[in-house]
Amino acid sequence: MTAHMHAPVPSLIARASIASALTLAVVGAPLLIPGAAPEAEAATLATKALQIAASKRGSPYKYGASGPYRFDCSGLTLYSFKKAGKSLPRSAQSQYNKTRHISASVRTRGDLVFFHHGRNVYHVGIYAGSNKIWHSPRRGTVVRLERIWSKSVWYGRVR
Repeated sequence: MTAHMHAPVPSLIARASIASALTLAVVGAPLLIPGAAPEAEAATLATKALQIAASKRGSPYKYGASGPYRFDCSGLTLYSFKKAGKSLPRSAQSQYNKTRHISASVRTRGDLVFFHHGRNVYHVGIYAGSNKIWHSPRRGTVVRLERIWSKSVWYGRVR
């Protein structure tokens, strides 16, 4: 081969693409472990639902609304998970009853956060990490990211 016929040195973009592919291969590796698929699928579902809820930032609250432009609290979670590929019941209490109940110590992004008074759930949001949730709070507000303001919360993982 003559000097002018050598293959070009990979560009920075090509090298970045290779690095991205390798990163994806490493990150995706647990998906190949037998028995790990259900948790991996749940994580993917939750991540998608979280992204969908975040994409609705600024959408007005409307009681009984479940999107795509207006939401109440459980309407936002129902809409987000439905778009991600999983159906949920309509009310916050029913959504709580349908999830796998988990402790705060194992909560992850995309889990549902249920606010309760005694045994009654009255509000729900999607956990965003750093003790914050995406939610549609109440009349006169919009979908927003907000710090969890109460200790009276339960966590649920959508299966």
